[in-house]
Amino acid sequence: MAEETKKCLEQARESMNATIVFFDKELQKIRAGKASPQMLEGLKVDYYGNQTPIEQVANINTPDARQIVIQPWERPMLPIIEKAILAANLGFNPQNNGEFIRIVVPTPTEERRKELVKKIKQETEQNKVTIRNLRRTANDLAKKLKDNGIPEDEAKKLETDIQKLTDDFIAKIDKMSELKEKEIMTV
Repeated sequence: MAEETKKCLEQARESMNATIVFFDKELQKIRAGKASPQMLEGLKVDYYGNQTPIEQVANINTPDARQIVIQPWERPMLPIIEKAILAANLGFNPQNNGEFIRIVVPTPTEERRKELVKKIKQETEQNKVTIRNLRRTANDLAKKLKDNGIPEDEAKKLETDIQKLTDDFIAKIDKMSELKEKEIMTV
C-alpha cells in the first residue's frame, strides 16, 4: 500500500511544480522596466496566412536593459511584426529601420509600477488558490486510498505530507512574488 501513497504524493508534487513553472512564466511577462525577450512571448504574427509565434519567425535579443531588438529571418516580415506588436497593445512603440525592429522599453512611472504590483498580487493569489485546489484533490485521493484499505496512520501521514508540500509551494510562490515586486519597485 505504501506505493499508492508515494504515487499520490508524487502526483501532487508534480502538479504543484507545474503551477510554479506557470507562475514563473506569468511573472516574466510582467514588465519591470527591464527589457527581456519574454515580454513578446505569446505574440503571434501572420506568417503566410498562419498565426505563428514571433520567436519562430525572428531572433529576439536584448542588447541592453532598455532595448529589445527583433531581427526577422525574412525582411518582408518587418512590417507584419511591427503591426502585430502595435496590435497587441503592449505599450511599446516599435521602430523599424528596414533591417530590424528596435523597441525601447520605457521606465514605468510610479503609478504604473503600483499597478504592476497589484497585478502580481492577483497572479500570486490565483496561483495559491490553484495550489490549494491541488491539495484538496490530493487529500480526496488520500481519503479514497483510506477507504480502499490503507492503514489509518498511513493515510494521516499522507495528509500531513500533502499539507507540508502545500505549505512549501505556497512559500515558493510568496518568495517569487516578493522578488518580482522588489524588482518592479526598484527604479
